[in-house]
Amino acid sequence: MRPVNSKEQILIASDLHELKLWLFMAPNELSTAAVRRLIEMAGADRVGDDAVEELGKILEDFAVKVGKEATELARHAGRKTVKAQDIQLAIKRVPPP
Repeated sequence: MRPVNSKEQILIASDLHELKLWLFMAPNELSTAAVRRLIEMAGADRVGDDAVEELGKILEDFAVKVGKEATELARHAGRKTVKAQDIQLAIKRVPPP
């Protein structure tokens, strides 16, 4: 068994679902190349590494919050499967970053 670090202790004190998400999600689930392309698609000629990292963190955090809300909506509807309608409603319910 591996030792528990301080970040894990905080999450253990939080709810179990968040702990599962944190343990199984890589630090940067979105690739830096994908985030860089999104910024370039928005019109940037040049993109700094710090901008890519910051937007990646914001997008990942928002996506996890939306996914969690969508999961709760699906469970409330008696389903285990998260559907597009759950995501669409969750987007309206989760405050933007």
